[in-house]
Amino acid sequence: MKNKRAKENVAPPSEEIADGDGAERLEADETRLAAPHEDEGERAFDLSLRPRTLGDFVGQERLKRVLGMSIEAARQRGEVLDHVLFSGPPGLGKTSLAHIIARELGVNLRATSGPAIERAGDLAAIVNDLDGGDVLFIDEIHRLARPVEEVLYPAMEDFELNIVVGKGPGARSMRLAVKPFTLVGATTRSGLLSAPLRDRFGQHYHLDFYRREDLTEIVSRSASLLNVRLAGDGADEIAGRSRGTPRIANRLLRRVRDYAQVNGAAAIAREVALGALELLEIDACGFDRMDRAILAAIIDKFDGGPVGVESLAAAVGEEADTIGEVYEPYLLQEGFVARTARGRVATPRAYAHLGRVRRGALL
Repeated sequence: MKNKRAKENVAPPSEEIADGDGAERLEADETRLAAPHEDEGERAFDLSLRPRTLGDFVGQERLKRVLGMSIEAARQRGEVLDHVLFSGPPGLGKTSLAHIIARELGVNLRATSGPAIERAGDLAAIVNDLDGGDVLFIDEIHRLARPVEEVLYPAMEDFELNIVVGKGPGARSMRLAVKPFTLVGATTRSGLLSAPLRDRFGQHYHLDFYRREDLTEIVSRSASLLNVRLAGDGADEIAGRSRGTPRIANRLLRRVRDYAQVNGAAAIAREVALGALELLEIDACGFDRMDRAILAAIIDKFDGGPVGVESLAAAVGEEADTIGEVYEPYLLQEGFVARTARGRVATPRAYAHLGRVRRGALL
């Protein structure tokens, strides 16, 4: 399959992208069109460090082997890749993998998100405009409206769109063929996907939190790209406090770089990294102030639990969805919180981390 020019659904049709600079233009568009609440500098920083090939992508070894095999097989047969669903907590590389799939296949990437597609006609227009073999990436795919989702079913399965022409008794349905494409969906909450949509994905990969060794390699690679002198023990210290998440590791690297520059450090060694991380209130487990507030609330205000997420959110002044999607997965993964049928419970590890003694525990 021949190489194509990278493009994105948000770019005006009249804007042509020359061969060789599509990736840079795509990243510029992503930065320009970031959500209003998202810091554009942070997003541009993340984009500049994004791996471009599966070989550059660190971690998730089993996923890379299976996905790489599928991409190579599709490329050899000259067929489109089966639809791919990535799930897992934020910041683990789902968007990066979508970009990598398009680059490895040598096709265009059209990127959007579930909340951005408000009407079924919007999605139909995007799908109809795809070239053969293109990758359509939908982030937060679990947030697609049901009428929009129903347009995807025939498009994914039969590469057809069902178009309703007219209204009322005179309305009629038409079938419009579209060029074969690959849908890549990303979700932080796969349980919210409807069964019909989930079943239409030929490949489903769950991204796990990263090992410390992998994060150390990621931080070292990012420092090299940024021309930052980073000692091995400094990279390891940053990696150990990154909550198993590459996005957090790269953002901590940026803050540590600022600290080193302001304090006149020629290189980022462990002592420099520790000084910056202590200033940021990131402890040895990678917990920030909100993580510790959640654990303290469960222990001090709710006697260790169980407590529902809504009550917990009210106690710490945070949104329930944010606790469930951003903070809780890592606390669960590391064994500081347990989820029961009645609510969240603090584990002995949480008590030890905060220096608390469990009521009734032997001294």
